[in-house]
Amino acid sequence: MRYVSTRGTAPELGFADVVLAGLATDGGLYVPSHWPSLPASLPDGYAALAAEVLMPYVGGDFTREQMSALCDGAYSGFRHPGVVPLVGLEPGHQLMELFHGPTLAFKDVALQLLGRLFDSILTARSERVMIVGATSGDTGSAAIDGVKGCDNVDIVILYPHGRVSEVQRRQMTTVDSPNVHTVAVDGTFDDCQDLVKAMFNDAPFRERHNLSAVNSINWARVMAQVVYYVEAARRIGGEIDVTVPTGNFGNVLSGWIARRMGAKIGRLVVASNDNDILTRFFETHEMRATGVQPTLSPSMDIQVSSNFERLLFEMNGRDGAVTREQLGRFRDKGSLLVEADQYDEWIAPVFRASRASDHDTLVTIRSVHETAGMLIDPHTAVGVKVARENMREGIPMVTMATAHPAKFPDAVERATGVRPGLPDHLADLMGRPERTVMLPNDLPAVEQFVASVAR
Repeated sequence: MRYVSTRGTAPELGFADVVLAGLATDGGLYVPSHWPSLPASLPDGYAALAAEVLMPYVGGDFTREQMSALCDGAYSGFRHPGVVPLVGLEPGHQLMELFHGPTLAFKDVALQLLGRLFDSILTARSERVMIVGATSGDTGSAAIDGVKGCDNVDIVILYPHGRVSEVQRRQMTTVDSPNVHTVAVDGTFDDCQDLVKAMFNDAPFRERHNLSAVNSINWARVMAQVVYYVEAARRIGGEIDVTVPTGNFGNVLSGWIARRMGAKIGRLVVASNDNDILTRFFETHEMRATGVQPTLSPSMDIQVSSNFERLLFEMNGRDGAVTREQLGRFRDKGSLLVEADQYDEWIAPVFRASRASDHDTLVTIRSVHETAGMLIDPHTAVGVKVARENMREGIPMVTMATAHPAKFPDAVERATGVRPGLPDHLADLMGRPERTVMLPNDLPAVEQFVASVAR
């Protein structure tokens, strides 16, 4: 398998080089040169399924035995034997719980594997990298947990000051490991993401510090998430619809890839909070950025859905020049319009979208607790509210439950009167000392810090 950039001018790479590169040198995102099909029969067990589904994407750089070992290691530490269990919520509607990993969020499913991929590749090459990432809450802690024991990796995570939950922040800032560094940026998540992209586009800086990425600009993140969509369809049997709370489009894009590979997925329903750039796009065919509003579901407080670029590339017939021009216009003018024929071919048959306000979120958390006896986090609640509005007669709906309720205890308690407790391995989190630095939304300042901690 070879990989090409969505903007058309970066060199083709193999899988291992794509993992280390993260962002393409032309500013684009890497995608496979073609989409493989799922095998006719799928093995039981999540780790075995992951190795089988992912093998076409890594072939040439990892053997089947190596991938099986990496997947076994990645998922052995999850608290549920099924890794991503399905739980009944109401007739025709199930939750897929993606939060049984070490940091209680769906990002663990990909990043526990990605950390092992990094370590394996770097050890074989006797190299080291500096990972720089931006987080709206969950990617940072999951990335840190995935690489904190890697001898060949340093990591710097940028997060928006005051715009992540206390549990999310502490899961990053209390990790006492010499290769882990966190930065509170005076700005929004989109500002953090822009700083990361600017560092990658600063070629001398990127090469001097051997930068790499773990957020969903890295293909391996999106790739690893494909597996749980295949698992959902396999477990239920027959066609399913899937609702995904998302701001950055990465998680739902993984669902689109699973569908493209042959998983029996009918519709993919995008669930937005008040930062509803994706829902507005599905309503108007135009992506138009507005200001970011803080909400009860902060991991979705985003106005630049960077992973949409990968789908846009497909919609443009894999024409990198057209994609590059569209994204340049979006960056300059804050809007991107998709032609009607493109929308009708690529979007209308697959995607639906709706939004949930903070009020809707609290009402949904309360109703799920009252009717099902379950506590759900605000992001999952956005998904449940939207899923209920988009269910089809006779088609099972699966909503992706993306975080443990204890990551957002204030919102859950406000809705239900019940304050969810952290699992035992995080029970003392609030008492652990924090280690972080505060920096302005300024590229030279952030680059200077990254350079100062590189080993």
